[in-house]
Amino acid sequence: MSVNEHREKAGHGPIQVAIVTVSDTRTPETDANRRYIEARLVELGHEIAAYRLIKDEPDQVEAVLNELVALQGVQIILFNGGTGIAPRDTTYDVISRKLDKTLPGFGELFRMLSYQEVGAAAMLSRATGGVYQNVVVFSTPGSPNAVQVALEKLILPEINHLAWEVVRKF
Repeated sequence: MSVNEHREKAGHGPIQVAIVTVSDTRTPETDANRRYIEARLVELGHEIAAYRLIKDEPDQVEAVLNELVALQGVQIILFNGGTGIAPRDTTYDVISRKLDKTLPGFGELFRMLSYQEVGAAAMLSRATGGVYQNVVVFSTPGSPNAVQVALEKLILPEINHLAWEVVRKF
């Protein structure tokens, strides 16, 4: 079956998405990434199943990941923040060891697209994606531009296809 046939079978039904911002400094009021992601998803007919704002602590990242995959109907979880190489950046470490299947192409393509905008600094990103307990999980840097690039150029064009491939429920 071709990619186009897969996309056609996936349909356009609303996807249930959870948003997680990982930050030691943001508040719900200052979380521009959440507002952007939520607005774009709702504009396209998808639904926000949950939102969490957590500190970049490994136990919090793991707890929220486990909580959200257990929520009925959640098909995709979008993490933003904590993907760098600073000592406080632990999101990648937690998520990467939990994934049942990885999507190496997501991180590779994200860094390629980022390179076009920020040059060699793109290699500092540990953006990743994969599947955990039949839920698609993406983790991107927390900069608003990084979130926009990942969402617009990689995630949204395939969101229905991604959800369909994992759960095939619509």
